[in-house]
Amino acid sequence: MSSSSPAAVLVSNGAVSPHAPPSAAAFLDSTAGAYTTARGSLHWWPRHLRRLTESAALLARSHPHLLGLPEPRRAPLDLFSGTPVHALVNPSVRLAIREMRRRLPAISAENLALTALVRAGGDTVSGDGLDVFVHAGTYAPPVFGESGARVAVAGGGREAAAAKYAPWARMRKSMEKMRPPGVTELLLSNDGDHILEGAVTNFFVVCQQEEREKNGPFSSQAIDTEFVVQTAPLSDGVLPGIIRQIVIEVCHDIGIPVQEISPSWSRHEFWKEAFVTSSLRLIQHVESVQVPLLWEDIQSKTWSDVPWGVKQFQGVGCITTKIQMEILKRARREEYDINNLL
Repeated sequence: MSSSSPAAVLVSNGAVSPHAPPSAAAFLDSTAGAYTTARGSLHWWPRHLRRLTESAALLARSHPHLLGLPEPRRAPLDLFSGTPVHALVNPSVRLAIREMRRRLPAISAENLALTALVRAGGDTVSGDGLDVFVHAGTYAPPVFGESGARVAVAGGGREAAAAKYAPWARMRKSMEKMRPPGVTELLLSNDGDHILEGAVTNFFVVCQQEEREKNGPFSSQAIDTEFVVQTAPLSDGVLPGIIRQIVIEVCHDIGIPVQEISPSWSRHEFWKEAFVTSSLRLIQHVESVQVPLLWEDIQSKTWSDVPWGVKQFQGVGCITTKIQMEILKRARREEYDINNLL
């Protein structure tokens, strides 16, 4: 690929790289640091910046190697002393978007994917300085309800789960041997029963409450309170996803009960819908969930060596659709203009 290719842009410490960058996935695979990813419309951008700050601070305190720092350190690193994160990141975001629009004038903000990454740099000996990167590339959002995710539980929970960090891209490769054919997302569990999150998503199920199960099958005419949305709590070791939190807020506001409890495969007969969330895809319904029935020796096996339990869903459900519609309303209200990024 030539350096003039419009496919992607990389801004490094405030300057557009003259070289054609790799894909966002390859960039994260080769770079330590805390990061966040969003669509070019910058929905809920202040939340992204807050999580980026919190991720970097957490890694500096307890997992410095994931931020590109030597380990061990004599004292925690105060990364953002005197310089707010938006002042470091926003100018590069603005530059990356403008460069992509210069190369592709007709591109929509919804068809841009932005990854902002910060890592230890500058004078790390004295505890000051960060390198800032912004990767921008094209993105085609999935059409809601048209193609669902096919997910499978394939490995244990993440180290430093409260932070979003680039080295996870390399770490999750160890789970690939447990990916059954056709599976589009891998799920994490520490016991093979309680599901935490996806490798790059948060995971939700919509459960028919057990006392209602006796009264007949699921119906689109059912009252919302007959169902409860479940997703793993942060205390179980999951990423505080931006859309995860938006889903919880939406459910509270429109009267759908929410339980922050790790969905249990042993109770999957009560699962009526499932969906995964991320800042790029927003919500994608789940078509099927696969769970290995022999969990104890999962580390030494491949997908073909273990029997699987499978839960199938019949298309996108009405509760998932209702949540998606409300999220889209809020997204339109919270879209940011890059000209206001100061």
